[in-house]
Amino acid sequence: MTTTTNRSPGRRAVTDHGSIERAAFRLFEEQGFDDTTMEQIAESLGVGRRTLFRYFPSKNDIPWGQFDQSLRDFAAQLASVPLEVPVSEAVHQCVVAFNDFDEQSLPQHRIRMRLILDTPTLQAHSALRYAAWRTVIEDYVAARLNMRPDGLVPRLAGHVSLALAVSSYEQWLSEPDSDLTSILRLAMGELRSYLD
Repeated sequence: MTTTTNRSPGRRAVTDHGSIERAAFRLFEEQGFDDTTMEQIAESLGVGRRTLFRYFPSKNDIPWGQFDQSLRDFAAQLASVPLEVPVSEAVHQCVVAFNDFDEQSLPQHRIRMRLILDTPTLQAHSALRYAAWRTVIEDYVAARLNMRPDGLVPRLAGHVSLALAVSSYEQWLSEPDSDLTSILRLAMGELRSYLD
């Protein structure tokens, strides 16, 4: 879905999730997350503030992109793994795939993850997003092992997977020339000791 509004005679501004993120990230980098307003983001795009809220409920949601759709895709990907694949391997493969980005996307993804991990005012919001991500894994592990999602093993799988993913991102951000996928594969390999 794309929204167009007149910016000036003869020129139209095109708005979608990606263009909002790019404009917001530029402002976040220039003046900091806390000092950037939705009004400034809207102005930089040549759209009204209300247009932004059609795409993102709050400024805190912008660094997370289209996270709800990503979670639906993540759950579908886990569900599509053949049953003969061990649970630990299925989670391992799908977490790595969830975080697999093409080369062109990596610079913006690096900005996104630095915002999410290093912005104190985002931490409460991030905790809610992390919980939703863990729930996808917990539900999958519970279904595969015929357990309750709030049981110890599914819960442990969700928390350990999140800890390994966050640690991988911290490592990737601290080493600009490192490969995110390689770090994630190595870290997620540790999950087998918890699930096998």
